[in-house]
Amino acid sequence: MNAQRFLYTIDAVSTWTGKTAAWLVVGLMGLVCAEVFKRYILNMPTAWIFDASNMLYGTLFMIAGAYTLAQNAHVRGDFLYSSMKPRTQATLDLGLYFLFFLPGIAALVYAGWDYAMDSWRINEHSNVTAEGPPVYQFKFMIPLAGVLVLLQGAAEIARCVICLKTGAWPSRLADVSEIDVIEEQLAHSEYVDEEARKAAIAHAQDIEEAARQRGMGGDVQR
Repeated sequence: MNAQRFLYTIDAVSTWTGKTAAWLVVGLMGLVCAEVFKRYILNMPTAWIFDASNMLYGTLFMIAGAYTLAQNAHVRGDFLYSSMKPRTQATLDLGLYFLFFLPGIAALVYAGWDYAMDSWRINEHSNVTAEGPPVYQFKFMIPLAGVLVLLQGAAEIARCVICLKTGAWPSRLADVSEIDVIEEQLAHSEYVDEEARKAAIAHAQDIEEAARQRGMGGDVQR
């Protein structure tokens, strides 16, 4: 397995877990709608929906962390970073990964595993309500999310090493972007001619490229 295939494989794992977790939004929306209907129409509020909604949202937030890292979409202060050359960026990233990322996420996995196992042993339930739902399965998301982020972190560290050797960031696995949405919307518009559509797409591409250059971390492979 060459280096690029290794990176794409890990990117694919992170992308799959992130998109799978995204389906929790559907369940979360259903719970909220059901609670609103029961509370304000039937006057029969359901206490456990509050806990369930928190767990669905928390699971989505944690599991999607690796996917966000794979897309180089985590928030970064890029005022100085964007003006650096790729090798300088890679050197800075590599140092920060070893200094903060690896110790922090490893500690999250270690402490999160103990936290989850303690919850499992005592069959922990939510104490927000008198008969709250079990929470041990939710707490297992903490070490799981940490492992997924560590896996993607290994790919990011490899990207830094490759960039230091080659002077260019290796590409990333593609995913849907704002440009895809814009192209689809304009394609079905009856009020935009072909010339205006191409100009709008080109302008959006320029904006996306500028944002990508500021964030850097590898070209997107389509």
